Amino acid sequence: MKICHLTSVHHYNDTRIFIKECKSLAEAGYEVHLIAPDAPNVIKEGVCIHGVKKESGSRLKRMTKTVKRVLEKGLELDADVYHFHDPELLPIALKLKKIGKKVIYDVHEDVPKQILTKKWLPKVFHKIVANTFEKYENYAALNFDYIITSTPYIRDRFLKLGCNVKDIKNYPILKELENVDKTWLKKKNSVCYVGGITVARGIKQIIEAIQIANNVKLLLAGNFAYSTEKEMVKSLPGWSKVQELGYLSRAEVKEVYSNSIAGIVVLHPTSNYLMSLPIKMFEYMSAGIPVIASNFPLWKNIIEKYECGICVDPLNPKELGNAIQWIKDNPQMAEEMGKNGRRAIERKYNWEIESQELVKIYKKLLGNY
Repeated sequence: MKICHLTSVHHYNDTRIFIKECKSLAEAGYEVHLIAPDAPNVIKEGVCIHGVKKESGSRLKRMTKTVKRVLEKGLELDADVYHFHDPELLPIALKLKKIGKKVIYDVHEDVPKQILTKKWLPKVFHKIVANTFEKYENYAALNFDYIITSTPYIRDRFLKLGCNVKDIKNYPILKELENVDKTWLKKKNSVCYVGGITVARGIKQIIEAIQIANNVKLLLAGNFAYSTEKEMVKSLPGWSKVQELGYLSRAEVKEVYSNSIAGIVVLHPTSNYLMSLPIKMFEYMSAGIPVIASNFPLWKNIIEKYECGICVDPLNPKELGNAIQWIKDNPQMAEEMGKNGRRAIERKYNWEIESQELVKIYKKLLGNY
């Protein structure tokens, strides 16, 4: 059976799309194709990758010309199942359904709530655009064979519509971070943040907190989304204690974790973050380092249940700074927190368990389950 994953936005080597979903389906015996912008035309780890030209310039050009190229390549492949990952592909997914194809919509984010925080859209239009998109997304979703969501919260929204829906969480791959090299005593006095960098994800409070903590540095891995925000935080006194690393390979990320005594994930309490399950939180746990996280009820329940970190008010730099200092001053207890987090990953929060559910969905759709 031929499966085709479609994206007009993500890199072909995207962790959820390629490394987790496509590879897992290929290992299950399916013929898997992936169409992605500016990707090489290669077969990589059992997955046939097809590149389409990504239209440069405005967002509108990408959402029209690039999307059209994705559809053309998808039709050329004539797959049995089309699995798409971007809201802007909804119109072509409906076209694929009209010609009798099986279609899966993979919902990575709660897009209507995400629209409410978009900086490229004037605030006066936030609610109008969010409500309009939600109505269109709901209409389209009812036409698809299956909806896959990254969290139970997003799943429940589509369940209310009556869709076939299953949450496939974006948990870490067990083997990737199981042997983070350094013993605790050989770690540097550093905490880390890995991922996209924005004010809404707490970068200002992190820099202010690192200034408060004594003899601790911040390893900052990832790219800033907005140049204005980058210039703002670089002007803060705490920036002198930051080692800016930029975008890193997976091997380089592993090295960051091996040098860190804790990982920070202090997203602001906005509507699209409160019920999220950020991959960075689970990666810190997988790497065996304590998590310092926002005190959202969902996150707090996980961290306190497994005793794998500290929850703080994400808008309070002093509270965050004190948590960093506690981790630094209590290495034995911090190391035990890290071990607890790793055990939780091994028992529950791992991709190996999630991938089994993904394969079950395909078996049901293709009639051999």
